[in-house]
Amino acid sequence: MEYVKEVEVERSVSGAFIGVVAVALLSAIGALGWCYFLQKNVNVNQQKLSEAQQQNTELSAKLDTTNARLRATTETLGQSVGMTQKQIELKTQGLLAAQAAQRDIAAKLQAQQQATEKQVGAVSNDVASVKTDVGGVKTDVATTKSDLEATKTQLNRTMGDQGVMSGLIATNHDELEVLRHKGDRNYYEFSLQKGGKPTLLATIKLQLKKVDEKHSRYTMNVSADDRNIEKKDKGLDEPVQFYTGKTPVLYELVVNQLDKNKVSGYLSTPKNAPKGADAPQ
Repeated sequence: MEYVKEVEVERSVSGAFIGVVAVALLSAIGALGWCYFLQKNVNVNQQKLSEAQQQNTELSAKLDTTNARLRATTETLGQSVGMTQKQIELKTQGLLAAQAAQRDIAAKLQAQQQATEKQVGAVSNDVASVKTDVGGVKTDVATTKSDLEATKTQLNRTMGDQGVMSGLIATNHDELEVLRHKGDRNYYEFSLQKGGKPTLLATIKLQLKKVDEKHSRYTMNVSADDRNIEKKDKGLDEPVQFYTGKTPVLYELVVNQLDKNKVSGYLSTPKNAPKGADAPQ
């Protein structure tokens, strides 16, 4: 009985041991499975971590590149902003200078305008004065015309010392101007001093020899065509006539003013007569 009990006890112990071993074995198998599962997960996670680290490295590199570009862009923008600021300052200074120049020009233009207005006022006054003067000149011209008309009526024809009817006789300078304007003959005025040298007039020479103021008479030498003609005791306003030239033409001289030792008058020649190199008109 005891043997049987021992055998049963041994069997019980063996069964328990086997059970323990079985449980341990199962536990070990489970632990191994769990370890495999954990190892697999660890490998996967390590791979993911490695990939993540690689991506992080790439992102860091890209971030560094981006930061470098950003810094370069920022510096460029800073330089551009700095240049733009300088340009703005320069343009501002230029605009201020231009405004100052425009103000100066405006002031000068205003001053010139004021000066011009003064000049215009002065010119207007001068024009008014000139108009007044012109009005006076017109009046004088009208008066002169009237005087000329009156003078024309006073001009006379007289028989010359050669028995030839002379043209109109001028007894003074104004009447001589009337004859000049008629344009029928050439007229040369003269003044001769007693005892003076011969005076060239047109193509002849005149020399005063004697003056009789009391009786208004004079004596004169006329040199023409290489010959001398004495005109003796001629009277005031008397046409003194002589012929000269290759084809002889009639010359006349008239003394219309007589003083103690001086006579004045004019020489009259035909329009086609030689005038001489220095003859007055």
